[in-house]
Amino acid sequence: MRLVVARCTVNYVGRLESTLPEATRLIMVKEDGCVAIHADGGAYKPLNWMNAPNDVRESADRWEISNPKGERLIIVLHEILSDTQHTLGDDPGLSPTAIGPVDLLCRAADGSTVAIEVKRRGEIDGVEQLARYLEYLRADSSLGVLRGVFVAQSIKPQARTLAETRGLAWKEVDYDELRGKRVDELRLF
Repeated sequence: MRLVVARCTVNYVGRLESTLPEATRLIMVKEDGCVAIHADGGAYKPLNWMNAPNDVRESADRWEISNPKGERLIIVLHEILSDTQHTLGDDPGLSPTAIGPVDLLCRAADGSTVAIEVKRRGEIDGVEQLARYLEYLRADSSLGVLRGVFVAQSIKPQARTLAETRGLAWKEVDYDELRGKRVDELRLF
C-alpha cells in the first residue's frame, strides 16, 4: 500500500462531477489498484475514490486515474509532505474462493478443517451461503475432513433447523462479550 500525504486538489469526472479544493489530504493507493482520498477529519469514508481495475498515470505534479467505465479522478499535487510504501500481505481473516470469501477457515485440534460463517443476524440465507462454501471447498482434497459452523448474535429457528438438516453446527455468541466489554449480570434482553 502506498500512502501519500499531500496538499492537492482533486477532480472526479464520471457519473457525476465533484471537486475538492486545495487542502492537505491522504491519498491511499492499495495493492489491488484502488485509489482513495481521505481528509483528516469528518468521516471514515474517503472523500473520493476509484475502485480497481483502473489505470494510474503519474507525473511529478499530477495523477490521472481512469477506469474502463470512462470515470476519471485527477489529483493535482501542490506539495508532497510524505510518500511511503508498505507491504501489508494477505489478510488472514478471509479465505477467498471463486464464489466469495469464507469468513474463517480454521484447522481444528483433530486435524479437520472448519469453515465458519459469521453474521450479525442468523437467517436462512447465511446457512445457504455456508453450505455453498462447503460444497465448493470439498473439491479441495488437501483440506481433508471439512465441517461448517454458522455463528451469529441471534439465529432464527428456521436457520437453526436448516443448519442441522445440512449437517452444520450453529452457535449464538455475544459480540460485546467477545470484545471484552463488561456484560451486566442482570439483563432485560
